[in-house]
Amino acid sequence: MSGTARLALLATLLTVSAEALGDAGTDTQALAKQAQNPIANLISVPVQSNTNFGVGPANGVQEVLYVQPVIPFTISGNWNLITRWIVPVIHQPRLTLGGQGDTFGMGDVNPSFFVSHVGHDMVWGAGPTFLLPTADDHTLGSGQWGAGPTAVILVTPGKWVVGALANNIWSFASAGEQRPAVDQTLIQPFINYNLSKGWYLTSSPIITSNWRAAPHERWTVPLGAGFGRLMRFGKTALNSYVQAFGYAASPDGGPDWSIRLQMQLLLPK
Repeated sequence: MSGTARLALLATLLTVSAEALGDAGTDTQALAKQAQNPIANLISVPVQSNTNFGVGPANGVQEVLYVQPVIPFTISGNWNLITRWIVPVIHQPRLTLGGQGDTFGMGDVNPSFFVSHVGHDMVWGAGPTFLLPTADDHTLGSGQWGAGPTAVILVTPGKWVVGALANNIWSFASAGEQRPAVDQTLIQPFINYNLSKGWYLTSSPIITSNWRAAPHERWTVPLGAGFGRLMRFGKTALNSYVQAFGYAASPDGGPDWSIRLQMQLLLPK
């Protein structure tokens, strides 16, 4: 599906009549805040499409689709174990002049496990994250096994959901052929302001640093924002948003700008 078609689908979903939300406006806002919490005690299946423009020497378009199921388990009281898997499917344009052409396939899978505590004013979670060398092609993944720590912290005052997710992954073994070692940091700040009838404003740029790269090639820093809406359908709900980003920093061949579209199915636990 093209980027234009995905945006048209999102627009259709976001303009569904307000009756789909039911008459529980307060409950809808509370559920929207849960959907914006990456370690909420809520089963969800986010499917996120990232369209990156200006990638590679030919300024191609890269498509990255992430399927990110989140399954929580109650440990006791306010303590939960949150399992979060990120499965990427990638269409990669040519990365070098005269090199391999466009490539399509699965990238490296990234599972994370958070022990989470829910307090009155703050939610936090921490645990391990892993890098699994599942890519179909060497251009789509690292070829390395990796692991490291990950953590999330957030607050939810009033209509706001504000926090950040961070991790660092180091490689510890090659999956076969010799490939560069991995030492990469990810920081994802997020800020959401919830409006009426399930609508909200949102910004959640994903900032990364490849510590193995040269200093001028190290950072990828997008800046941008968007909007979304949560819609209830009986005991299930659909949370959708769109965001657009420019780049304050990116490595050579990195994107000039991006569009992110996410649809997140929320299921009763």
